[in-house]
Amino acid sequence: MSTTESATPSKLPPFDPRDPLGIDDLLGPEDLAIRDTVRSWATDRVLPYIAGWYEKGELPGIRELARELGSLGALGMSLKGYGCAGASAVQYGLACLELEAADSGIRSLVSVQGSLAMYAIHRFGSEEQKQRWLPGMAAGETIGCFGLTEPDHGSDPAGMRTYAERDGDDWILTGRKMWITNGSVAGVAVVWAQTGEAGDGSGIRGFVVPTDSPGFSAPEIRHKWSLRASVTSELVMDGVRLPADAVLPGGTGLRGPLSCLNHARYGIVWGAMGAARSSFEAALDYARSREQFGRPIGGFQLTQAKLADMALELHKGVLLAHHLGRRLDAGRLRPEQVSFGKLNNVREAIEICRTSRTILGANGISLEYPVMRHATNLESVLTYEGTVEMHQLVLGKALTGLDAFR
Repeated sequence: MSTTESATPSKLPPFDPRDPLGIDDLLGPEDLAIRDTVRSWATDRVLPYIAGWYEKGELPGIRELARELGSLGALGMSLKGYGCAGASAVQYGLACLELEAADSGIRSLVSVQGSLAMYAIHRFGSEEQKQRWLPGMAAGETIGCFGLTEPDHGSDPAGMRTYAERDGDDWILTGRKMWITNGSVAGVAVVWAQTGEAGDGSGIRGFVVPTDSPGFSAPEIRHKWSLRASVTSELVMDGVRLPADAVLPGGTGLRGPLSCLNHARYGIVWGAMGAARSSFEAALDYARSREQFGRPIGGFQLTQAKLADMALELHKGVLLAHHLGRRLDAGRLRPEQVSFGKLNNVREAIEICRTSRTILGANGISLEYPVMRHATNLESVLTYEGTVEMHQLVLGKALTGLDAFR
């Protein structure tokens, strides 16, 4: 008799509404321990305060939070050496999911620190740059930021106007960057700039810029209606003089910053499902307890249809994230596959938030519940690290072999 034939319903594990596909079976003990540790930290240190932070548009104690995240090993989590945890890609993804289940702003803090600033130095930096910056960044003692997007150049970074020119052995850096997470609290900025006349991006280089350098400033951007519990800034470089060894020696052209973005996008694939899970669970709990017409609204067919559809997309998204994580751990993850994940999971996460809001009714817009906060945060996640249109064109080119970008 086959295993399938012998498995009677009485021997099957019970159905778990929080893990209906049994995805936890894919995780080992270390994976589960890391996930549970990050979830516990977020539950204690973020969830009791996040609504107030969001309402006020601030992230107080960000330096302390960074140090705590460093002590968890969450900063530069999948990097090896220099005080980094050396965790697997799947373990890093699980951490991103739990952090964004608390708030996208917290996951963004970790992503920018580890997947952008630290990753750039780790992959493209000199040994001296790695030794100088990475241990302090891994510990959360030094916060980093990543300067690529400009006021007039987002999806087309090859047209950036920030430039660096030689002055003897030094470089003089001039320009502006926009929408930079962690900018106002960073001790170091990885800034990408043109170094030649080529307009195709081939002259772009990365620079490691101490933020106390004369001519560098990072005014904070206010009046945001998304990612409100996150520090977002402009970077202004007004003739910042840098020594020759400030250049990232391994990063030339757009290959450098785009590989960093790809690493950050991978974390978003997981993180978006955290925001979706939080919203879905709020709607599920509400549907079980909220009564209308003499019964819980979860007992009505239309509400159950919404819950079923949300659960379908949520757990398909988590499975997709797992699949991409396994490929990344095996060294087989392509950029186009990350675009699949980012495009699908963020889009579906927003829809889950919107549907959850309808189940909560008017309560869905209250900060007593997480749904509207996640929904507005995801509007930013939808367009940063590549807009919907850019990921559609990445996949369109991969599918057809035809370049529609220009």
